[in-house]
Amino acid sequence: MTEPIRSCVGCGRKAPQHELLRFVAHDGRLVPGPGQPGRGAYTCRRLSCFERAVARRAFSRTLRRNVRVEPELASLYT
Repeated sequence: MTEPIRSCVGCGRKAPQHELLRFVAHDGRLVPGPGQPGRGAYTCRRLSCFERAVARRAFSRTLRRNVRVEPELASLYT
């Protein structure tokens, strides 16, 4: 059985789901979403991909709703 392939909303790279970080919208905020129900947006595990997704409003577009991105989320990237 193969693992699902997802695309990074920052750079567009396709990768197995376990290699990417998942985010979901919760009460108008972007929150980490591993195991959370609903539509998800994925980024590579690089801070540059996260920053690019924020700059391009890719999270709001992918999640199909306006979301507030808290600066603290950048701490998820090492």
